[in-house]
Amino acid sequence: MTETLISPAFQTTPDFAGLLGRLRAHVPAHCILSKVEDTKPYECDGLSLYRAVPPVVILPENEAQVVAVLQACKAFNIPVVARGAGTGLSGGAMPHTQGILLGLSKLNQIRKIDPDTATAIVEPGVRNLAISEAAAPYGLYYAPDPSSQIACTIGGNIAENSGGVHCLKYGLTVHNVLRVRVVTIDGDVVELGSEAPDSPGLDLLAAFIGSEGMLGLVTEVTVKLIPTPACARVIMASFPSVESAGAAVANVIAAGIIPAGLEMMDKRAVHMVEPFVNAGYDLDADALLLCESDGTEQEVEHEIARMEAVFRAAGASRLQVSSSEQERLAFWAGRKNAFPAAGRISPDYYCMDGTIPRRHLARVLNAIEEMEDEFGLRCANVFHAGDGNLHPLILFDSNKPGEVERAEKFGAAILELCVQVGGTITGEHGVGIEKINQMCVQFSRQELDFFLAFKRAFDPYCLLNPEKVVPTLARCAEYGKMHVHAGEIRFPDLPRF
Repeated sequence: MTETLISPAFQTTPDFAGLLGRLRAHVPAHCILSKVEDTKPYECDGLSLYRAVPPVVILPENEAQVVAVLQACKAFNIPVVARGAGTGLSGGAMPHTQGILLGLSKLNQIRKIDPDTATAIVEPGVRNLAISEAAAPYGLYYAPDPSSQIACTIGGNIAENSGGVHCLKYGLTVHNVLRVRVVTIDGDVVELGSEAPDSPGLDLLAAFIGSEGMLGLVTEVTVKLIPTPACARVIMASFPSVESAGAAVANVIAAGIIPAGLEMMDKRAVHMVEPFVNAGYDLDADALLLCESDGTEQEVEHEIARMEAVFRAAGASRLQVSSSEQERLAFWAGRKNAFPAAGRISPDYYCMDGTIPRRHLARVLNAIEEMEDEFGLRCANVFHAGDGNLHPLILFDSNKPGEVERAEKFGAAILELCVQVGGTITGEHGVGIEKINQMCVQFSRQELDFFLAFKRAFDPYCLLNPEKVVPTLARCAEYGKMHVHAGEIRFPDLPRF
C-alpha cells in the first residue's frame, strides 16, 4: 500500500514532551501510547490506501480526560484526530504526522435503555449492533445498520452519518440521533439537540452529524429506538439486465411503496458473495434486488404482493420470497458480507461511495463497466438501490506496479460521474482524505469558503482533523478544477495542503 506523508501544516516542531508532561496529571499512563510498535496499528482506518503512523495515541477512559487532552492540544498547538473502531472507509481517521490520535474506544458504556421514551443513552465507543442487542428485551432496536455494524461504533456513525440497508425507510444516523454531548477544542462541553421533538435555535445537531471529527468530539449520544417489527420478509428478485433491475427500483418507489430495504447487486457481486455465504442467490441473474417489507403479518403480505407485481411488470425472471426468518437473514447476510467476500477473490479492493438519482442507475452501472476496460481493473457493484447510494468495489493487487494508482483514478472517475449525473461524491462513508479532490469538482469556490468559515466557528485553530474533508482553494487549483487568482483566497491563515 502507498505511504502518504501529509505536507506539514504546522510549522513549529510539536512539543510532545511538554504535552505528555501535562497530560500525565490527567490521563493514566496505560492510556498513553508513544512507542512505534504501539502506535503503528493506528496508522490507517478501513481505507488502507492512505497511512501515517501517529507519534502519540491517547485512549481516554472518560469525558474529563477527553476535556484535558483537547485543552492541552490547544495549548501546545497540536492537531487531534479522533478514532472509533477504525472501520471507516474514507481515510477520515488517518492520523496526522504532527498530531495525536485520540481513540474513543474505551468510552463504551450503554448508560441507559429507556423503553418508556424509546431511547438509549450511550457512549461513543459503543458498537452499533450492541445498542440493538441491549434494546431487544424491550422489543426495540436501533434502525441504522451499516454492513460493519458488528464492529463500528456509534461515535464513528455520527462522524460519517452512516446508513445501512434499512436507511431507505428508517433514515440515516442524522434521523435517529436526538442529542449529542460534545467537547470542543477549547475543552468546553456542549449539548446539541434535545430529547424533545425539537430544540430551540439553529439545528446544529444536523450540521454536526457527518462533520467527520472536524468540529468537536462526541462523549455521549441519545438515540431513538423503534419497535421490532412483528413480521419481516424479503423478496429476492432476479433480472436479466441492470437496466431492467434499475427500472424496477424506480417503479417500486413510483408505486408509493417504501420498502424497509431495497438493495441491488450485479452479477459479479453475486458470484463473489454466494460461495462465501451460501445465501441462496440466483447465479444466473445479471442483477439481483433484495426488497424487504416489515410490519404486521397483514401489512407485509399486502406489500409483498404489490412488490411482486411491480417486479414482474419490470421483467423479473425469478422471484423468491423468504419463507422463514432464517432465510431472510441469509439473504441479508449475503449483501452485508460483500466486502469480506471481495477479499477472498482479490488481494485488495477499494470500496467507493457515491450517490446518484435512481433514474440513472443503469446509465452509471454501464459506464462503470466501460471504465473496467479503460483502467484494466474489475469492479463488483453492491449498493443501496432505494436511495441511489452506490458502493462499487474496485478489485486490484497492490503488489502489481501501477494498480494502486489505477484503482485511485478509477474511483475518482466514478465519483466525478456521480456529480455529472446530478448526484454526490458520498452517501455514508464521508470525504476524509480519499475524496478531498472531488470536493473541488462538486462545490464552487463560494461554497468551499462557507464550509471553511463554518469549521472556523467551531475550531478557529484548525486543530481538529485538519487537512481533510474541505479542500483549500489552492488544492483545487492544483487539482485543475478551479482557477484561483492572487489575493482571492479567503482565510489565508489556514494551512494550505
